Amino acid sequence: MKTFKELGLGSDLLKALDEMNLTKPTEIQEKVIPLAINGQDIIGGSATGSGKTLAFGAPIIEKTKPGDGLQALVLAPTRELAEQVSRSLKAFSRYSTLQITTVYGGVPIEAQIRFLRKSDIVVGTPGRILDHISRKTIDLSKVKILVLDEADRMFDMGFIHDVTDIVDQCSRKRQTLLFSATVSSEVISISKKYMKDPKEISAEPEVDPSKLKQVFYDVPSNQKFSLLVHLLEQEKSGLVMIFCNTKRNADLISNNLKKFGFNAMALHGNLNQSQRSRVLDQFHQSEKFILVCTDVAARGLDIKGVSHVYNYEFPKTKIEYTHRIGRTARAGKDGKAITILSDRDYDSFRKATRYDSSPIESVPLPRFEQVFIKMNNPSFRGRDSGSGSRRFGGRVSHDNRRTGRSPRSSGNQGRRFSRR
Repeated sequence: MKTFKELGLGSDLLKALDEMNLTKPTEIQEKVIPLAINGQDIIGGSATGSGKTLAFGAPIIEKTKPGDGLQALVLAPTRELAEQVSRSLKAFSRYSTLQITTVYGGVPIEAQIRFLRKSDIVVGTPGRILDHISRKTIDLSKVKILVLDEADRMFDMGFIHDVTDIVDQCSRKRQTLLFSATVSSEVISISKKYMKDPKEISAEPEVDPSKLKQVFYDVPSNQKFSLLVHLLEQEKSGLVMIFCNTKRNADLISNNLKKFGFNAMALHGNLNQSQRSRVLDQFHQSEKFILVCTDVAARGLDIKGVSHVYNYEFPKTKIEYTHRIGRTARAGKDGKAITILSDRDYDSFRKATRYDSSPIESVPLPRFEQVFIKMNNPSFRGRDSGSGSRRFGGRVSHDNRRTGRSPRSSGNQGRRFSRR
């Protein structure tokens, strides 16, 4: 493995990296940095946490001249990722005078306009960048390096036309660096239209499969929350991420976990920027914390030290499942991915695991206490709903496991399991 110095980085950047205890380049950094410094267009296949921000950040810092106008633009799908990338670039360039500005929606635009006048590097979300273009408060004609970070996520979120409109405003002589966890048809289309002989670079994910344990519990849908409370009490966990498929359910689960004494907060697209920042700051500063989130809100966030990932609702695609469980078992530490499965999840679960060679263990239901939760809709009443307090009528035994074939079986399309 080469050193950062051998990759061609200057003394100021090397000093900053040394102070950040970044001593050895990751695989994606070692492959991308030399090519990018030499002006090569790149399609980088790399997951969150692999070090891709420095992979494109180092060439930007080395090739951008302070005070010469806006020369580098990084597009990111979410406000959190834009902030995260911007913080990293500012840390890497601490010994330069480069002016880095972050622009995204949900905050007043006036301050952004003032900072843009003297910016060398801009990190932003597509919607707000287009807003500045329409106001003529940003000039992309001198952009020498364009980065599309989490490109697949931007396209999944419907930003492909926004992205192409922005790219059309950039200099045709620019260098383009595109990073994506998957190579979709939109990624291929963008690369063919806007990139010059791009070099495809891939890197292995940082997650250690030997450290990751994957399990699932098959439980009636009206007992999901009760089982979740039991597992959170019994598992020796630190930082926990619980994934839901909707913003409504993320709020519902988070609010009810608080009623049972858990340190939990929700993260989703309905939160304003100050609320989102407060949630993430608390998560980063805690040793034990539960983040209940949606896929869109969590995508792109480099969150370290996650011990457990829970799928309270199973995602619609295998890609999303892979992203979720990839949050744990990093940096040589053990991690556990727990799926709480009910009949509504069977089809998605079966499709995602049908051709998966990685072991996902079916675990028998433990004995757990039935609890009530308070629904957002007060007219809804059910065995897993109510006042938000425990029902002290004793424990309900679920050792009588479901019969029938596993939901992973392709022969069990839509089958409801009977109870003994």
